[in-house]
Amino acid sequence: MKTIRTLPLLISLAAPVLVNAESMSAPKLHPGDTWTYVETVETAPNGWRQTHDEIVVLRTTSDHIYFETKQAGTTQAANELVEGADWSRSRNVNGTETMVNQPLSFPLSVGKTWQVKYTEAHPNVKHDSESVDTRFKVVGPESVEVPAGKFEAIKIEAEGQWTAQTAPMQSATTGTVANQTGATIVMQTRRASPVVATGRLYKAFWYVPEIGRWVKSDEEYYGSNGVRTQRFTSELESFKHAAQ
Repeated sequence: MKTIRTLPLLISLAAPVLVNAESMSAPKLHPGDTWTYVETVETAPNGWRQTHDEIVVLRTTSDHIYFETKQAGTTQAANELVEGADWSRSRNVNGTETMVNQPLSFPLSVGKTWQVKYTEAHPNVKHDSESVDTRFKVVGPESVEVPAGKFEAIKIEAEGQWTAQTAPMQSATTGTVANQTGATIVMQTRRASPVVATGRLYKAFWYVPEIGRWVKSDEEYYGSNGVRTQRFTSELESFKHAAQ
């Protein structure tokens, strides 16, 4: 028979686990575990949108979490996804499955560091290549308040750099030249040299063991001029643990 543990109980349990543990193992998740987040996307200079997304665990293996996600309160069909057992995300990069994001690396301990680094060739028509180098670190316990309540979490921060090289492009210009026999069309083709752009990125995750995920995340991307171009914020609104 399934039992549902209430959020206030989870909050009261979370604090001593974080304070007393030297390291934290990966959470034990079960089919039916459900999180609802308010997701906010900010795009410079004034773009903004917000959604309420629900995540439900379908099954787990020793290496992966299979889950579905959809907008909360809607009848839309859910998207089914798979991520690593530590909620890491991998995808095909240059023909090889490559980890592209790893917010958590279990067991967690204060001061632990890890790196996610990859280069992708021809990611889109505008870029010849893109590289991302992100370094993560477990900072330590920190209180955080989100719509679901106040939690004693463990904070993970990441800083890094992105690099993009534009694809070579050709441009043609035409003109006419008058001579004794009439007008002649002259065409010139120019090949633009690739341009390399770089920027910074920052990420933060507030992980609570009893919740099984982070209760808040913040991801920011900055252009070569140091101006923030995008920000993605996720805050927990509700959680239901379907214990077996």
